[in-house]
Amino acid sequence: MTTEIPASADAADAAGRAARIHEAVRRRYAEAARTAAGGADAACGCGCAEEAVAVFGRSHYADGEAAAPAGALRASLGCANPNALVDLAAGEVVLDLGSGGGIDVFLAARRVGPAGKVYGLDMTDEMLALARRNQAEAAVTNAEFLRGTMEDVPLPAGSVDVVMSNCVINLSPDKDRVLREAFRVLRPGGRFAVADVVTLRPIPAALARQIELWSACLGGALSVDHYRAKLAAAGFTGIEVEVLHSYGLAEAGADADRLLAELGIDAAEVEGVFASAFVRATRPGSETADGAPAQVGASEPAPSAPAPPSRG
Repeated sequence: MTTEIPASADAADAAGRAARIHEAVRRRYAEAARTAAGGADAACGCGCAEEAVAVFGRSHYADGEAAAPAGALRASLGCANPNALVDLAAGEVVLDLGSGGGIDVFLAARRVGPAGKVYGLDMTDEMLALARRNQAEAAVTNAEFLRGTMEDVPLPAGSVDVVMSNCVINLSPDKDRVLREAFRVLRPGGRFAVADVVTLRPIPAALARQIELWSACLGGALSVDHYRAKLAAAGFTGIEVEVLHSYGLAEAGADADRLLAELGIDAAEVEGVFASAFVRATRPGSETADGAPAQVGASEPAPSAPAPPSRG
């Protein structure tokens, strides 16, 4: 039986809707963390079916990168490898939104070296515990895992050079706030470099309201044009969206036959509608002579809000 997210009629309804999405995501990824911690691949993050293996997970990491901690690879639930789309320099500071078991944090930490720092942000306690265990196993000293949400990042303004993420922004019920927060924590000239799920054409509204599809990285996916528009509204420039691979519900690991039958939707409407994409953008501006960030656009800190229950 499908579980639908009610449409938002007012601020209170919107807050309740956001809380339901956050909790569904938290439960799904907490279970994935427990699975990975137990020694099995966490096959039920963004996609649970066998067909989803080529779309989500460890298949996106090259053999050399597979030298990362086994627990981090088992917990890999992303739709690409964000380290492949940005050049990281020694000494840079990186923030990974929704860092999960830590695979992308560890790969970035290797690239920025001991003079650099990588923060992993997640709202799921089980994922944070797994990531810290993986960090100890790999003896990575230039990384730190933070508990929080990507709608309210616990870092000061202008504190990082790169914001990356792997198939996580689609999970947020408030993507405008996520992108404003990414802009806020970036230094002027900083880079936004994420892998995410996008839609190539509109999906049926009834499908987008299914909470199981939100937690499976599908229901909350933005169209390419909407992604560009939201990044521009947050203040970013140099926006690029590179589509990598398109797929339908079944290929992404959703229980397609059941969902479509229950909702009365023709399978042809959703064939090839989803895609993995690289999304790049830049915060414009430069630093002042003393190295402090110049004031550019909407760089003021976002107002603090109570953190919803778990995953970043």
